[in-house]
Amino acid sequence: MQQRTIGGRTVSAIGLGAMPMSIEGRPDQQRSIATIHAALDAGVTLIDTANSYHRDAGEEGHNEVLVARALRERSVGADEVLVATKGGTERPGDGSWTKNGRPERLKAAAKDSARRLGVEAIGLYQFHRPDPEVPFADSMGAIAELLDEGVIQMAGISNTDIAQIDEANEILGGRLVSVQNQFSPRFRSSQGELEHCAQLGIAFLPWSPLGGIANAAELGAQHATFQAVAEEVGVSVYQVTLAWELALAPVVVPIPGASRPESILDSVGAAAVELTDDQVARLSAA
Repeated sequence: MQQRTIGGRTVSAIGLGAMPMSIEGRPDQQRSIATIHAALDAGVTLIDTANSYHRDAGEEGHNEVLVARALRERSVGADEVLVATKGGTERPGDGSWTKNGRPERLKAAAKDSARRLGVEAIGLYQFHRPDPEVPFADSMGAIAELLDEGVIQMAGISNTDIAQIDEANEILGGRLVSVQNQFSPRFRSSQGELEHCAQLGIAFLPWSPLGGIANAAELGAQHATFQAVAEEVGVSVYQVTLAWELALAPVVVPIPGASRPESILDSVGAAAVELTDDQVARLSAA
């Protein structure tokens, strides 16, 4: 497996987005565990989760508990696999997502996440989404305190713009290690943030890198150039898409979501796909 770097940690170039295993349409727990185990067996050493990845009211942390169980069953420690979790969004159980960036809530949420994950310190904790009701600096101040207190080992942010990346890094004293934004052939408005992270040496983690749960199945049909390159290379359009994202900058670490073993195994294969400069240029221009 090709490797990339997040802060001081070396991780697999393709991570596993665990969200589909806990939200609406989620599979049974046995299949979810099998999916995580398949990822581990394939060399995945980065798993993305969040305290808000759940479906019903009263089950906050459902996904974190699931990930922790799968790792425990394989006796995999925090030093072997980097589990990145997030705080700052909540789900009341009616299908909606809400924001809560209050410092006291973020600090309590991080400690709860550490308990559910069974770790003394969270490997990577990311502020999930800026809250318009709370000054961004206040939320990031709480993340800085979590770093200083040793509750978390590394800090990141998600769903942010360039100005917020710089502000977060300043508040954290240069300790910002990751930015997790949406990015895919369908959604490219984070191209600027990706390039900014590359300049700063900060890991950029595209979420929904294949276009999202509702659109991934139509990726080839909706993006003809990606399908054409996939046929040239002789691999799936999903592998070509992830390989293209990896080729954009050495800081890119896609985290495709999966809820089936075969899905994550296909995604992992992207790390071995070599695209020519011409193919990367064609895909970028498509």
